[in-house]
Amino acid sequence: MSLANSVLAVNDNLPIRTDSPVHSGKVRSVYWLTESDSRRLIEQKGYDVPADTPLAIMIISDRISAFDCIFHGENDLNGVPGKGIALNSISNHWFKLFREQGLADSHILDIPHPFVWIVQKARPVKIEAICRQYITGSMWRAYAKGEREFCGIQLPDGLQKDQKLPELLITPSTKGILTGIPGVPEQDDVNITRDDIVNNYQAFGFESIADIELYEKLLKQGFAVIESALAELDQIFVDTKFEFGYVKDKNGQSKLIYMDEVGTPDSSRIWDGAAYRDGKIIENSKEGFRQMLLNNFPDPDILLNKDRMTERSALARDNDLPTEIMMDVSNTYVGIAEKVVGHKLNLSKNPRTEIIAILRDQFDLII
Repeated sequence: MSLANSVLAVNDNLPIRTDSPVHSGKVRSVYWLTESDSRRLIEQKGYDVPADTPLAIMIISDRISAFDCIFHGENDLNGVPGKGIALNSISNHWFKLFREQGLADSHILDIPHPFVWIVQKARPVKIEAICRQYITGSMWRAYAKGEREFCGIQLPDGLQKDQKLPELLITPSTKGILTGIPGVPEQDDVNITRDDIVNNYQAFGFESIADIELYEKLLKQGFAVIESALAELDQIFVDTKFEFGYVKDKNGQSKLIYMDEVGTPDSSRIWDGAAYRDGKIIENSKEGFRQMLLNNFPDPDILLNKDRMTERSALARDNDLPTEIMMDVSNTYVGIAEKVVGHKLNLSKNPRTEIIAILRDQFDLII
């Protein structure tokens, strides 16, 4: 089996029965099931949700995105071997820990295959909830230029690059383009303050002001759970992104849950502890891939300047990255996943064929 066949690069064209268009993001595709299939699976599988809950099949891919573009390798290697399984395995592990420690549920109801989640429909909170424990990345670049206020939080002078911050910072940004909110630009991914959220909580999708405190509590608790577990592996949890949404429980009561993914190399920075104590940064996350791109293309401003998106898209489209770079990324993702879950990952040789067989034979969802 070729390396290219072991990669699931296209995940929005599987023959899954659905009556609405497939939603395809940078990494995952979502297939909304028919009402009858949703009801059938809830009854057959005993999912702990109301009988009329819409369900979806969420399939991860091995694609790798950076700087809002999808990159690919030579020899038709259109993704990173093992990346999808690594991301799902890590998220599954943290979601399970969250439940066991009484934090909150996730949107996942079932895991038929390492690439596949069966999820319940959630109403997302329109916030990318970012926690930062160290000053690095975009925050450091802004700080180095003299900025001291981030999302309404004032930072002291004298901080050094990659230094641990005095406390865990919550630096939220918008998810999607929100209109009509005073002082918040109508564009995706703009920083907002806690006051912005409190004064416009309904516009951000919160059901009550009290849920803002709950979201902050779940953020800090979730961060602490992952940080503690990674510390036992001598890994540093640097920063991460959480997303939240509302679902109905079996009794029809609304509850706030974790959604999307948590604590993965795509949504977080994770540093090697021993190297950090030695004054070096070894990235066990996508940041290493981003830094490689910045260091290897002659004009890194193309990747950083939002006004040059046309050039950036062409750069990603027209450059076949060497196989060894794609495999280095694979080793990073699979390596940190195996550390987190505590065992070797069973990588698929032909994930597409496996997914179709399971969804046909065990769930009767293939047309």
